[in-house]
Amino acid sequence: MLDIRQIRKNPDEYKKRLGTRGVEPEKIDALLEKDKERRDLLVEAENLKKQRNDVSAEIAKAKRNKEDATAQIEKMREVGTRIKALDEDLDRVEAEEQDIASRLPNLPNPTVPVGLTEAESVELYKVGKPTEFDFEPKNHWDVGEDLGILDFERAAKVSGARFVYYLGAGAKLERAVYNFMLDEHAKEGFTEVLPPYIVNAASMYGTSQFPKFKEDVYQVNGEDMTLIPTAEVPLTNYYRDEVIPTEKLPVYLTALTPCFRSEAGSAGRDTRGLIRMHQFNKVEMVKFTKPEDSYDELEKMTKCATNILDKLGLPYHVITLSSGDMSFSAAMTHDIEVWMPAQNKYREISSCSNCEDFQARRSHIQYRDKNGKLQFVHTLNGSGLAVGRTVAAILENYQNEDGSVTIPEVLRPYMHGMEKITLENNK
Repeated sequence: MLDIRQIRKNPDEYKKRLGTRGVEPEKIDALLEKDKERRDLLVEAENLKKQRNDVSAEIAKAKRNKEDATAQIEKMREVGTRIKALDEDLDRVEAEEQDIASRLPNLPNPTVPVGLTEAESVELYKVGKPTEFDFEPKNHWDVGEDLGILDFERAAKVSGARFVYYLGAGAKLERAVYNFMLDEHAKEGFTEVLPPYIVNAASMYGTSQFPKFKEDVYQVNGEDMTLIPTAEVPLTNYYRDEVIPTEKLPVYLTALTPCFRSEAGSAGRDTRGLIRMHQFNKVEMVKFTKPEDSYDELEKMTKCATNILDKLGLPYHVITLSSGDMSFSAAMTHDIEVWMPAQNKYREISSCSNCEDFQARRSHIQYRDKNGKLQFVHTLNGSGLAVGRTVAAILENYQNEDGSVTIPEVLRPYMHGMEKITLENNK
């Protein structure tokens, strides 16, 4: 949620910067019109309530003096009727203003590359050379199906498209990957959390999935409950409507959870493989920080994510997303993309974002500054990493000509010393 007071002071600046995210200036005008209407109604209501208090005092005085108060009583009835109507108008206008405000994305940081598409994103650095083979590399789904560790066909029978069964060594590899990630994040000071996988609408609103992205999630029919699209939701809402003790900041949380996404609007995109699933595992990182520390913490979070790829020996690059390509709540996002040999390109495996105080305003998460004044914290979130996509990258980058897959060394202790996945040892 943006600060309406700042929008009032700098409407042209907000129109300009939000315009880089595709927001039409008329949206800002509409918000300011509703804000003025709300404030005008509030002033009128407060004046009438004062008038009602004055009339009540006059009636009480008249009764004490045994004087006729009929005129004052009738006047108070008229004032009361008008106040009731104003309060109803105020509730309506506040709801309309809130609806407009809740659909405006976060203000991009001034240093974010300007552009409405990913084409304007800027590469920060690249690590490792794209993997080369002396044979034609297979797509990860073919590698997995040929080894009998991934079964998309039976998953489609049981659940539909964009689901998968992991089998034998495939299931062990997935488990090895996320346990490795959680252990690495623990070394960086993250507290591991096992959160709820179903949350209420207030939580979805707090992290800004609602109201704009309701079509992207799975909701429980007849209930105010939603399956989480990311652990960012329950982790960030952990402190909703609370004041975090200043001495606790920064707070680092991490969690492995399944994530559930309807993938609305993705028809025809990544219909095969592990890249775009309705259900997938992800290790998430969330931070709560003081405002002055949040951009340093963004760089640290990005390093925590790339550390996983470094130790797995997977080539990747890091880019700063353009203003129009960031998530709704982000002020700045670093995307990490891993090299996928069969596709001959980098694919996103993590997004690390600084939301500044955008989510904290919606969720009412505060702390006290050095003067004891309540301020909103800054929240950050990042994948550390998307587990299925990491498995896909391992299958493609570590495949061998005979169809086997070499296990990265750091994962072998998690797989009881297994060095390769073959048809023979897939149990």
